[in-house]
Amino acid sequence: MANIRLIRRRIRGVQSTAKITRAMEMIATSKMRRAQEAGIAGRPYDQKIRQVIASLAAVSGEAPHPLLRRRPVNKIAIIHITPDRGLCGGLNANLNRKTGSFILEQAKPVTVIGVGQKGIDFMRRYRRDIRAEFSHLHDRPALYDILPIAQVVIDDYTNGLVDMVYLVYARFVSTMVQTPVMEQLLPVQPAQLPKLENVEYIFEPNPQNVLGALLPRFVEMEVYHAILESIASEQSARMVAMRNATENAQELIQHLTLVYNKARQESITTELLDISGGAAALEKA
Repeated sequence: MANIRLIRRRIRGVQSTAKITRAMEMIATSKMRRAQEAGIAGRPYDQKIRQVIASLAAVSGEAPHPLLRRRPVNKIAIIHITPDRGLCGGLNANLNRKTGSFILEQAKPVTVIGVGQKGIDFMRRYRRDIRAEFSHLHDRPALYDILPIAQVVIDDYTNGLVDMVYLVYARFVSTMVQTPVMEQLLPVQPAQLPKLENVEYIFEPNPQNVLGALLPRFVEMEVYHAILESIASEQSARMVAMRNATENAQELIQHLTLVYNKARQESITTELLDISGGAAALEKA
């Protein structure tokens, strides 16, 4: 009987877990649609601003803007964007692995700007140089929420504290696929325009002033768009992970129920045999 009580208790525990994972799946599903729309909606803007910067850089005759200027690389900075929470499959592990492998491959010192608690904890655990920490940006951040992140890298690059800045985040591909990517953020690399798109525009007051005002906004938008992509990837990965967890819990409940029924049947059969044996002994007596 003790074995039956243990199995029954375990079934109740798995049922409670299944209810929790099901609720988390529904919450992630409700957030996922908005996050996906926000991440996808920013892609045309990102492409267009790159074209504008390419046109400005082509007609700008003065010395390049500080954010465009290349110099020998003595120190590298990485904006490492991860979720604040777990329970999203292998997303955090893949992002941390990508950044960690890149750091190990570099001969130059690397500093990390952590965005998201899981990435910050990973960098602390392996004692990496952390320049700044940002976490708990919530699920629908506004542009002004990420301005301090962009300002840190702009100031460090302009002042010569770092010579190259990379951006690591999870790019949303589909509900089932989220790809960790690493992109160079600074120095800004103007896009190569096709000949058909290389049109001479008139910029007021002049291309140099417009480029100087646009480049910091470009860095801010790149960081903002990367965070939106990361949030869309996080909610998608969490929904899939919680759905898989719920299905696994239901399969385990079915298996435990079958084991419970077999154990209960064996117990009843044993009791019937004991009763029959006792009745037969009384008849002989």
